[in-house]
Amino acid sequence: MTPDNAKSESLTAVTVILVVSDAASLDYLQNILQFIDCDVHVPDSAEELQRLVERFGDRSVSVFLSGNMPDGDRSAYLSAIGECSPRPALIQIHEKSGDEMLVSGDVLGTLRLPCQYDAITSLLHKAQVFAESQRHGEAPRRPLELFRSLSGNSRATRGINKMIEQVADSEATVLILGESGTGKEVVARKLHYHSKRRGRPFVPVNCGAIPGDLLESELFGHEKGAFTGAITARQGRFELAEGGTLFLDEIGDMSMHMQVKLLRVLQERTFERVGSNRTIHCNVRIIAATHRNLEQSIKEDLFREDLYYRLNVFPIDVPPLRERVEDIPVLVNDLIQRIEHEKRGSVRLTPAAVTALTHYRWPGNVRELANLIERLAILFPYGVVDVADLPEKFRAGIPIVVNETAEDDVLPVVSTHGDQPNTVSSMPRLPAEGIDLKVHLANMEQSLIRQALEESNGVVAHAAKKLKMRRTTLVEKLRKYGLHRGQELTGV
Repeated sequence: MTPDNAKSESLTAVTVILVVSDAASLDYLQNILQFIDCDVHVPDSAEELQRLVERFGDRSVSVFLSGNMPDGDRSAYLSAIGECSPRPALIQIHEKSGDEMLVSGDVLGTLRLPCQYDAITSLLHKAQVFAESQRHGEAPRRPLELFRSLSGNSRATRGINKMIEQVADSEATVLILGESGTGKEVVARKLHYHSKRRGRPFVPVNCGAIPGDLLESELFGHEKGAFTGAITARQGRFELAEGGTLFLDEIGDMSMHMQVKLLRVLQERTFERVGSNRTIHCNVRIIAATHRNLEQSIKEDLFREDLYYRLNVFPIDVPPLRERVEDIPVLVNDLIQRIEHEKRGSVRLTPAAVTALTHYRWPGNVRELANLIERLAILFPYGVVDVADLPEKFRAGIPIVVNETAEDDVLPVVSTHGDQPNTVSSMPRLPAEGIDLKVHLANMEQSLIRQALEESNGVVAHAAKKLKMRRTTLVEKLRKYGLHRGQELTGV
Protein backbone atom coordinates (compact mmCIF):
# COMPACT_ATOMS: atom_id res chain seq x y z
CA MET A 1 0.00 0.00 0.00
CA THR A 2 1.33 3.43 -0.88
CA PRO A 3 1.24 6.35 1.56
CA ASP A 4 -1.50 8.03 -0.48
CA ASN A 5 -3.67 4.93 -0.29
CA ALA A 6 -2.97 4.62 3.41
CA LYS A 7 -4.05 8.16 4.01
CA SER A 8 -7.36 7.54 2.30
CA GLU A 9 -8.35 4.90 4.84
CA SER A 10 -10.93 6.01 7.42
CA LEU A 11 -8.62 6.40 10.44
CA THR A 12 -9.50 9.91 11.58
CA ALA A 13 -11.42 8.53 14.57
CA VAL A 14 -8.45 6.45 15.79
CA THR A 15 -6.44 7.47 18.84
CA VAL A 16 -2.98 5.90 19.20
CA ILE A 17 -1.02 6.01 22.47
CA LEU A 18 2.69 5.36 21.93
CA VAL A 19 4.72 3.78 24.74
CA VAL A 20 8.05 3.45 22.96
CA SER A 21 11.41 3.72 24.75
CA ASP A 22 13.67 4.38 21.76
CA ALA A 23 13.55 8.03 20.60
CA ALA A 24 14.24 7.18 16.94
CA SER A 25 11.47 4.54 16.87
CA LEU A 26 9.09 6.95 18.59
CA ASP A 27 9.76 9.67 16.01
CA TYR A 28 9.44 7.15 13.15
CA LEU A 29 6.01 5.93 14.35
CA GLN A 30 4.72 9.42 15.15
CA ASN A 31 5.49 10.60 11.63
CA ILE A 32 3.72 7.66 9.98
CA LEU A 33 0.66 7.72 12.25
CA GLN A 34 0.19 11.48 11.97
CA PHE A 35 0.54 11.26 8.18
CA ILE A 36 -2.40 8.84 8.02
CA ASP A 37 -4.45 11.22 10.21
CA CYS A 38 -4.34 9.32 13.51
CA ASP A 39 -4.60 11.24 16.79
CA VAL A 40 -1.25 10.42 18.47
CA HIS A 41 -0.36 10.82 22.17
CA VAL A 42 2.82 9.97 24.14
CA PRO A 43 2.20 9.51 27.90
CA ASP A 44 4.90 10.20 30.50
CA SER A 45 3.61 7.57 32.90
CA ALA A 46 1.22 4.64 33.31
CA GLU A 47 -1.18 6.95 35.15
CA GLU A 48 -1.26 9.37 32.22
CA LEU A 49 -1.92 6.45 29.85
CA GLN A 50 -5.00 5.55 31.92
CA ARG A 51 -6.22 9.13 31.82
CA LEU A 52 -5.82 9.23 28.02
CA VAL A 53 -7.76 5.99 27.56
CA GLU A 54 -10.59 7.30 29.76
CA ARG A 55 -10.58 10.61 27.87
CA PHE A 56 -10.90 8.97 24.43
CA GLY A 57 -12.86 5.90 25.52
CA ASP A 58 -15.68 6.55 23.04
CA ARG A 59 -13.25 6.18 20.10
CA SER A 60 -10.99 3.41 18.82
CA VAL A 61 -7.95 3.56 21.14
CA SER A 62 -4.78 1.56 20.44
CA VAL A 63 -1.73 1.32 22.70
CA PHE A 64 1.56 0.62 20.91
CA LEU A 65 3.85 -0.89 23.57
CA SER A 66 7.59 -1.36 23.03
CA GLY A 67 9.25 -4.71 23.70
CA ASN A 68 12.49 -2.84 24.36
CA MET A 69 11.94 -1.34 27.80
CA PRO A 70 12.78 -2.22 31.43
CA ASP A 71 10.58 -4.97 32.91
CA GLY A 72 9.35 -2.75 35.74
CA ASP A 73 8.19 0.00 33.41
CA ARG A 74 6.48 -2.39 31.06
CA SER A 75 4.70 -4.17 33.91
CA ALA A 76 3.35 -0.83 35.16
CA TYR A 77 1.99 0.04 31.72
CA LEU A 78 0.47 -3.43 31.25
CA SER A 79 -1.20 -3.19 34.66
CA ALA A 80 -2.63 0.22 33.75
CA ILE A 81 -3.96 -1.12 30.43
CA GLY A 82 -5.59 -4.05 32.25
CA GLU A 83 -7.48 -1.68 34.54
CA CYS A 84 -8.91 0.43 31.70
CA SER A 85 -12.57 0.08 30.73
CA PRO A 86 -13.26 -0.21 27.87
CA ARG A 87 -9.92 -1.91 27.32
CA PRO A 88 -7.80 -0.42 24.50
CA ALA A 89 -6.35 -2.56 21.72
CA LEU A 90 -2.77 -3.59 22.65
CA ILE A 91 -0.22 -3.75 19.84
CA GLN A 92 3.36 -4.66 20.71
CA ILE A 93 6.34 -3.11 18.93
CA HIS A 94 9.27 -5.31 17.83
CA GLU A 95 12.13 -2.85 17.32
CA LYS A 96 15.09 -5.24 17.11
CA SER A 97 16.07 -8.85 17.72
CA GLY A 98 16.20 -9.62 21.41
CA ASP A 99 13.08 -7.62 22.29
CA GLU A 100 10.87 -9.48 24.76
CA MET A 101 7.56 -10.24 23.10
CA LEU A 102 4.36 -10.88 25.01
CA VAL A 103 2.51 -14.14 24.42
CA SER A 104 -1.00 -13.29 25.55
CA GLY A 105 -4.57 -13.22 24.33
CA ASP A 106 -4.62 -9.53 25.29
CA VAL A 107 -2.21 -8.67 22.46
CA LEU A 108 -4.06 -7.79 19.25
CA GLY A 109 -0.95 -7.96 17.05
CA THR A 110 2.76 -7.27 16.63
CA LEU A 111 4.32 -4.52 14.52
CA ARG A 112 7.92 -5.05 13.42
CA LEU A 113 10.05 -1.99 12.68
CA PRO A 114 10.72 -0.76 10.08
CA CYS A 115 7.23 -1.46 8.75
CA GLN A 116 5.04 -0.99 5.70
CA TYR A 117 2.02 1.32 5.70
CA ASP A 118 -0.30 -1.58 5.04
CA ALA A 119 0.95 -3.37 8.17
CA ILE A 120 0.01 -0.37 10.31
CA THR A 121 -3.36 0.26 8.65
CA SER A 122 -4.25 -3.43 8.88
CA LEU A 123 -3.59 -3.43 12.63
CA LEU A 124 -5.49 -0.17 13.13
CA HIS A 125 -8.53 -1.43 11.23
CA LYS A 126 -8.39 -4.57 13.37
CA ALA A 127 -8.25 -2.31 16.43
CA GLN A 128 -11.34 -0.42 15.22
CA VAL A 129 -13.29 -3.69 14.99
CA PHE A 130 -11.97 -4.66 18.44
CA ALA A 131 -13.11 -1.31 19.90
CA GLU A 132 -16.58 -1.66 18.37
CA SER A 133 -16.98 -5.19 19.73
CA GLN A 134 -15.84 -3.97 23.19
CA ARG A 135 -18.39 -1.17 23.22
CA HIS A 136 -21.29 -3.23 21.93
CA GLY A 137 -20.36 -6.22 24.09
CA GLU A 138 -20.76 -4.07 27.20
CA ALA A 139 -23.79 -2.14 26.02
CA PRO A 140 -27.39 -3.23 26.71
CA ARG A 141 -29.77 -3.99 23.88
CA ARG A 142 -30.36 -0.70 22.08
CA PRO A 143 -33.83 0.72 21.52
CA LEU A 144 -34.84 1.35 17.95
CA GLU A 145 -35.12 5.10 18.58
CA LEU A 146 -31.35 5.51 18.95
CA PHE A 147 -30.81 4.90 15.23
CA ARG A 148 -32.13 8.12 13.90
CA SER A 149 -31.81 8.16 10.10
CA LEU A 150 -34.81 5.86 9.51
CA SER A 151 -37.05 7.78 11.92
CA GLY A 152 -40.55 8.71 10.89
CA ASN A 153 -44.25 8.08 11.29
CA SER A 154 -45.10 7.13 7.72
CA ARG A 155 -46.68 3.79 7.00
CA ALA A 156 -43.59 2.73 5.02
CA THR A 157 -41.18 3.49 7.88
CA ARG A 158 -43.37 1.76 10.46
CA GLY A 159 -43.49 -1.28 8.16
CA ILE A 160 -39.68 -1.41 7.83
CA ASN A 161 -39.17 -1.14 11.60
CA LYS A 162 -41.70 -3.95 12.10
CA MET A 163 -39.84 -6.18 9.62
CA ILE A 164 -36.54 -5.43 11.37
CA GLU A 165 -38.02 -6.54 14.70
CA GLN A 166 -39.34 -9.75 13.10
CA VAL A 167 -36.15 -10.87 11.33
CA ALA A 168 -33.39 -9.45 13.57
CA ASP A 169 -33.09 -12.45 15.91
CA SER A 170 -33.12 -15.00 13.10
CA GLU A 171 -30.07 -16.11 11.11
CA ALA A 172 -31.76 -15.38 7.76
CA THR A 173 -29.76 -13.59 5.09
CA VAL A 174 -31.30 -10.16 4.43
CA LEU A 175 -31.18 -8.21 1.16
CA ILE A 176 -31.83 -4.46 1.57
CA LEU A 177 -32.96 -2.64 -1.57
CA GLY A 178 -33.20 1.11 -2.10
CA GLU A 179 -31.74 4.21 -3.70
CA SER A 180 -28.47 5.73 -2.47
CA GLY A 181 -28.89 7.77 0.69
CA THR A 182 -32.13 6.13 1.87
CA GLY A 183 -30.53 4.58 4.96
CA LYS A 184 -29.72 1.00 3.92
CA GLU A 185 -26.73 0.79 6.28
CA VAL A 186 -28.92 2.12 9.10
CA VAL A 187 -31.30 -0.81 8.50
CA ALA A 188 -28.35 -3.23 8.50
CA ARG A 189 -27.02 -1.85 11.79
CA LYS A 190 -30.46 -2.06 13.38
CA LEU A 191 -30.69 -5.70 12.32
CA HIS A 192 -27.29 -6.41 13.88
CA TYR A 193 -27.88 -4.55 17.16
CA HIS A 194 -31.23 -6.25 17.69
CA SER A 195 -29.86 -9.73 16.94
CA LYS A 196 -28.17 -12.35 19.12
CA ARG A 197 -24.90 -11.30 17.49
CA ARG A 198 -25.00 -7.71 18.82
CA GLY A 199 -22.06 -8.39 21.18
CA ARG A 200 -19.84 -9.30 18.22
CA PRO A 201 -18.47 -7.09 15.38
CA PHE A 202 -20.52 -5.40 12.69
CA VAL A 203 -18.17 -5.13 9.68
CA PRO A 204 -19.31 -3.11 6.63
CA VAL A 205 -17.75 -3.46 3.16
CA ASN A 206 -18.63 -1.26 0.19
CA CYS A 207 -18.19 -3.67 -2.73
CA GLY A 208 -18.58 -0.83 -5.24
CA ALA A 209 -15.75 1.24 -3.75
CA ILE A 210 -13.06 -1.49 -3.88
CA PRO A 211 -11.47 -2.42 -7.22
CA GLY A 212 -12.43 -5.93 -8.35
CA ASP A 213 -8.87 -7.27 -8.20
CA LEU A 214 -8.54 -6.17 -4.55
CA LEU A 215 -11.98 -7.21 -3.29
CA GLU A 216 -11.04 -10.90 -2.91
CA SER A 217 -8.12 -10.01 -0.64
CA GLU A 218 -10.28 -7.51 1.26
CA LEU A 219 -13.01 -10.09 1.95
CA PHE A 220 -10.96 -13.26 2.48
CA GLY A 221 -7.53 -11.92 3.48
CA HIS A 222 -4.17 -12.95 2.07
CA GLU A 223 -0.95 -14.67 3.06
CA LYS A 224 2.47 -13.07 2.98
CA GLY A 225 3.85 -13.09 -0.57
CA ALA A 226 0.47 -13.95 -2.14
CA PHE A 227 0.95 -11.08 -4.62
CA THR A 228 3.24 -8.13 -5.22
CA GLY A 229 3.05 -5.84 -2.20
CA ALA A 230 1.72 -8.52 0.19
CA ILE A 231 4.51 -7.91 2.71
CA THR A 232 2.60 -9.47 5.60
CA ALA A 233 -0.36 -11.80 6.06
CA ARG A 234 -3.66 -10.02 6.59
CA GLN A 235 -7.07 -11.06 7.84
CA GLY A 236 -10.04 -10.38 5.59
CA ARG A 237 -13.42 -8.96 6.53
CA PHE A 238 -14.93 -12.44 6.98
CA GLU A 239 -12.38 -13.22 9.70
CA LEU A 240 -12.79 -9.80 11.33
CA ALA A 241 -16.58 -10.31 11.45
CA GLU A 242 -16.33 -13.80 13.02
CA GLY A 243 -19.37 -14.42 15.20
CA GLY A 244 -20.93 -11.13 14.08
CA THR A 245 -22.42 -9.57 10.96
CA LEU A 246 -20.82 -8.79 7.60
CA PHE A 247 -22.62 -6.05 5.66
CA LEU A 248 -21.95 -6.22 1.91
CA ASP A 249 -23.04 -2.84 0.58
CA GLU A 250 -23.57 -2.27 -3.18
CA ILE A 251 -23.33 -5.99 -3.87
CA GLY A 252 -24.85 -5.35 -7.30
CA ASP A 253 -21.47 -3.90 -8.34
CA MET A 254 -19.57 -7.12 -7.54
CA SER A 255 -17.85 -8.87 -10.46
CA MET A 256 -19.09 -12.27 -11.67
CA HIS A 257 -15.77 -13.82 -10.59
CA MET A 258 -16.29 -12.64 -6.99
CA GLN A 259 -19.96 -13.64 -7.06
CA VAL A 260 -18.90 -17.27 -7.58
CA LYS A 261 -16.56 -17.14 -4.58
CA LEU A 262 -19.18 -15.48 -2.39
CA LEU A 263 -21.78 -18.08 -3.39
CA ARG A 264 -19.46 -20.83 -2.20
CA VAL A 265 -19.02 -19.14 1.19
CA LEU A 266 -22.78 -18.80 1.57
CA GLN A 267 -23.29 -22.46 0.69
CA GLU A 268 -20.40 -24.09 2.58
CA ARG A 269 -19.44 -21.47 5.19
CA THR A 270 -15.77 -21.94 4.31
CA PHE A 271 -13.13 -19.99 2.36
CA GLU A 272 -9.37 -19.73 1.81
CA ARG A 273 -7.15 -16.68 2.05
CA VAL A 274 -5.50 -15.52 -1.17
CA GLY A 275 -2.26 -17.48 -1.52
CA SER A 276 -3.29 -20.26 0.89
CA ASN A 277 -4.78 -23.75 0.64
CA ARG A 278 -5.90 -23.81 4.28
CA THR A 279 -9.68 -23.87 4.58
CA ILE A 280 -11.14 -21.50 7.16
CA HIS A 281 -14.61 -22.06 8.61
CA CYS A 282 -16.67 -18.94 9.28
CA ASN A 283 -19.66 -18.11 11.46
CA VAL A 284 -20.94 -14.85 10.02
CA ARG A 285 -24.39 -13.50 9.26
CA ILE A 286 -24.58 -11.88 5.82
CA ILE A 287 -26.62 -8.75 5.15
CA ALA A 288 -26.38 -7.35 1.62
CA ALA A 289 -27.62 -4.14 0.03
CA THR A 290 -27.81 -2.56 -3.41
CA HIS A 291 -29.40 0.33 -5.26
CA ARG A 292 -29.57 -1.75 -8.45
CA ASN A 293 -32.46 -3.82 -9.81
CA LEU A 294 -30.86 -7.27 -9.43
CA GLU A 295 -33.58 -9.04 -11.40
CA GLN A 296 -32.78 -6.80 -14.38
CA SER A 297 -29.05 -7.42 -13.80
CA ILE A 298 -29.73 -11.16 -13.99
CA LYS A 299 -31.43 -10.71 -17.39
CA GLU A 300 -28.38 -8.74 -18.57
CA ASP A 301 -25.99 -11.47 -17.30
CA LEU A 302 -24.46 -9.08 -14.78
CA PHE A 303 -25.59 -10.95 -11.66
CA ARG A 304 -25.85 -14.65 -10.87
CA GLU A 305 -29.37 -15.94 -10.38
CA ASP A 306 -28.30 -18.60 -7.85
CA LEU A 307 -26.52 -15.96 -5.72
CA TYR A 308 -29.58 -13.70 -5.91
CA TYR A 309 -31.80 -16.41 -4.44
CA ARG A 310 -29.23 -17.12 -1.71
CA LEU A 311 -29.22 -13.46 -0.71
CA ASN A 312 -32.92 -12.71 -1.21
CA VAL A 313 -34.17 -14.83 1.71
CA PHE A 314 -35.71 -11.82 3.44
CA PRO A 315 -35.85 -8.67 1.28
CA ILE A 316 -36.42 -5.22 2.80
CA ASP A 317 -37.25 -2.39 0.38
CA VAL A 318 -36.36 1.07 1.73
CA PRO A 319 -38.46 3.67 -0.12
CA PRO A 320 -36.95 6.99 -1.25
CA LEU A 321 -37.62 10.06 0.87
CA ARG A 322 -39.96 11.58 -1.75
CA GLU A 323 -42.32 8.62 -1.14
CA ARG A 324 -42.42 9.18 2.62
CA VAL A 325 -42.52 12.96 2.96
CA GLU A 326 -44.57 12.58 6.16
CA ASP A 327 -41.26 11.59 7.79
CA ILE A 328 -39.52 14.88 6.93
CA PRO A 329 -40.64 16.84 10.06
CA VAL A 330 -39.47 13.99 12.30
CA LEU A 331 -36.19 13.67 10.40
CA VAL A 332 -35.58 17.44 10.62
CA ASN A 333 -36.19 17.22 14.36
CA ASP A 334 -33.77 14.29 14.64
CA LEU A 335 -31.04 15.94 12.60
CA ILE A 336 -31.23 19.16 14.66
CA GLN A 337 -31.01 17.10 17.86
CA ARG A 338 -27.95 15.31 16.50
CA ILE A 339 -26.23 18.64 15.73
CA GLU A 340 -27.04 19.85 19.26
CA HIS A 341 -25.82 16.60 20.81
CA GLU A 342 -22.54 16.89 18.90
CA LYS A 343 -22.25 20.50 20.13
CA ARG A 344 -22.15 21.93 16.61
CA GLY A 345 -24.79 24.57 17.22
CA SER A 346 -28.54 24.60 16.57
CA VAL A 347 -31.17 26.03 14.25
CA ARG A 348 -34.98 26.14 14.01
CA LEU A 349 -37.27 25.90 10.96
CA THR A 350 -40.70 27.49 10.64
CA PRO A 351 -43.60 25.21 9.67
CA ALA A 352 -43.67 26.94 6.28
CA ALA A 353 -40.01 26.04 5.69
CA VAL A 354 -40.66 22.41 6.60
CA THR A 355 -43.67 22.36 4.28
CA ALA A 356 -41.45 23.66 1.47
CA LEU A 357 -39.06 20.74 2.10
CA THR A 358 -41.91 18.25 1.62
CA HIS A 359 -42.44 19.59 -1.94
CA TYR A 360 -38.84 18.88 -2.97
CA ARG A 361 -37.96 15.64 -4.82
CA TRP A 362 -34.88 14.69 -2.72
CA PRO A 363 -32.72 12.83 -5.26
CA GLY A 364 -30.09 12.43 -2.52
CA ASN A 365 -32.69 11.21 0.00
CA VAL A 366 -31.96 11.41 3.76
CA ARG A 367 -28.27 12.10 3.14
CA GLU A 368 -29.21 15.25 1.19
CA LEU A 369 -31.59 16.37 3.95
CA ALA A 370 -28.85 15.90 6.57
CA ASN A 371 -26.46 18.02 4.50
CA LEU A 372 -29.07 20.79 4.20
CA ILE A 373 -29.76 20.93 7.96
CA GLU A 374 -26.05 21.08 8.71
CA ARG A 375 -25.62 23.91 6.18
CA LEU A 376 -28.52 25.87 7.71
CA ALA A 377 -27.05 25.45 11.20
CA ILE A 378 -23.83 27.05 9.92
CA LEU A 379 -25.55 29.89 8.04
CA PHE A 380 -28.12 30.70 10.77
CA PRO A 381 -26.52 29.70 14.11
CA TYR A 382 -29.26 29.49 16.77
CA GLY A 383 -31.50 31.34 14.32
CA VAL A 384 -34.92 30.80 12.74
CA VAL A 385 -35.08 29.63 9.12
CA ASP A 386 -38.08 30.55 7.00
CA VAL A 387 -38.89 29.67 3.38
CA ALA A 388 -36.97 32.71 2.09
CA ASP A 389 -33.82 31.48 3.83
CA LEU A 390 -33.81 28.09 2.09
CA PRO A 391 -31.59 27.59 -0.97
CA GLU A 392 -33.59 28.31 -4.12
CA LYS A 393 -34.01 24.72 -5.29
CA PHE A 394 -35.73 23.79 -1.99
CA ARG A 395 -38.35 26.55 -2.31
CA ALA A 396 -39.13 26.33 -6.05
CA GLY A 397 -42.83 26.96 -6.59
CA ILE A 398 -43.50 27.74 -2.91
CA PRO A 399 -44.98 31.22 -2.36
CA ILE A 400 -43.00 33.31 0.14
CA VAL A 401 -45.42 34.97 2.56
CA VAL A 402 -44.05 38.33 3.69
CA ASN A 403 -45.11 38.68 7.31
CA GLU A 404 -43.63 38.80 10.75
CA THR A 405 -42.48 35.46 12.12
CA ALA A 406 -43.97 35.12 15.57
CA GLU A 407 -42.54 32.82 18.22
CA ASP A 408 -45.49 30.47 17.78
CA ASP A 409 -44.60 30.06 14.09
CA VAL A 410 -41.28 28.37 14.88
CA LEU A 411 -41.29 24.61 14.51
CA PRO A 412 -40.50 23.20 17.96
CA VAL A 413 -37.98 20.43 18.39
CA VAL A 414 -39.45 17.42 20.14
CA SER A 415 -37.10 15.65 22.50
CA THR A 416 -37.25 11.87 22.20
CA HIS A 417 -34.82 11.18 25.04
CA GLY A 418 -35.16 11.10 28.80
CA ASP A 419 -38.10 10.41 31.08
CA GLN A 420 -40.55 12.61 29.17
CA PRO A 421 -40.29 11.49 25.54
CA ASN A 422 -42.84 14.01 24.27
CA THR A 423 -41.39 17.16 25.84
CA VAL A 424 -41.56 20.11 23.43
CA SER A 425 -38.97 22.88 23.43
CA SER A 426 -39.11 25.83 21.05
CA MET A 427 -35.65 26.97 22.15
CA PRO A 428 -32.29 25.24 21.72
CA ARG A 429 -31.11 23.34 24.76
CA LEU A 430 -28.21 24.81 26.70
CA PRO A 431 -25.04 22.82 25.79
CA ALA A 432 -23.26 21.11 28.69
CA GLU A 433 -20.27 23.44 28.39
CA GLY A 434 -22.52 26.53 28.23
CA ILE A 435 -22.68 29.24 25.54
CA ASP A 436 -21.67 32.86 25.18
CA LEU A 437 -25.13 34.40 25.67
CA LYS A 438 -24.09 37.78 24.23
CA VAL A 439 -22.91 36.18 20.98
CA HIS A 440 -25.97 33.94 20.83
CA LEU A 441 -28.42 36.84 21.26
CA ALA A 442 -26.48 39.02 18.82
CA ASN A 443 -26.66 36.28 16.15
CA MET A 444 -30.39 35.89 16.70
CA GLU A 445 -30.91 39.68 16.58
CA GLN A 446 -28.97 39.97 13.31
CA SER A 447 -30.97 37.12 11.77
CA LEU A 448 -34.30 38.76 12.66
CA ILE A 449 -33.15 42.18 11.44
CA ARG A 450 -32.10 40.67 8.09
CA GLN A 451 -35.50 38.96 7.75
CA ALA A 452 -37.35 42.21 8.58
CA LEU A 453 -35.33 44.15 5.99
CA GLU A 454 -35.90 41.50 3.30
CA GLU A 455 -39.64 41.48 3.97
CA SER A 456 -39.69 45.31 3.92
CA ASN A 457 -37.74 45.52 0.63
CA GLY A 458 -34.96 47.40 2.42
CA VAL A 459 -37.24 50.16 3.83
CA VAL A 460 -35.82 50.77 7.31
CA ALA A 461 -38.95 52.48 8.64
CA HIS A 462 -41.10 49.47 7.71
CA ALA A 463 -38.54 47.03 9.13
CA ALA A 464 -38.44 49.01 12.39
CA LYS A 465 -42.23 48.79 12.59
CA LYS A 466 -42.07 45.00 12.14
CA LEU A 467 -39.48 44.77 14.90
CA LYS A 468 -41.52 47.13 17.13
CA MET A 469 -38.63 49.51 17.70
CA ARG A 470 -37.82 53.13 16.88
CA ARG A 471 -36.34 53.79 13.43
CA THR A 472 -33.28 55.50 14.97
CA THR A 473 -32.69 52.43 17.20
CA LEU A 474 -32.74 50.15 14.16
CA VAL A 475 -30.31 52.46 12.31
CA GLU A 476 -27.91 52.22 15.27
CA LYS A 477 -28.11 48.42 15.21
CA LEU A 478 -27.54 48.36 11.43
CA ARG A 479 -24.36 50.36 11.95
CA LYS A 480 -23.33 48.22 14.92
CA TYR A 481 -23.60 44.99 12.92
CA GLY A 482 -22.44 46.50 9.63
CA LEU A 483 -25.65 45.40 7.93
CA HIS A 484 -26.04 48.65 5.97
CA ARG A 485 -22.94 47.92 3.89
CA GLY A 486 -23.57 46.56 0.42
CA GLN A 487 -27.36 46.59 0.91
CA GLU A 488 -29.93 48.77 -0.78
CA LEU A 489 -31.65 50.41 2.17
CA THR A 490 -34.19 53.21 2.07
CA GLY A 491 -34.35 55.77 4.81
CA VAL A 492 -31.14 54.86 6.66
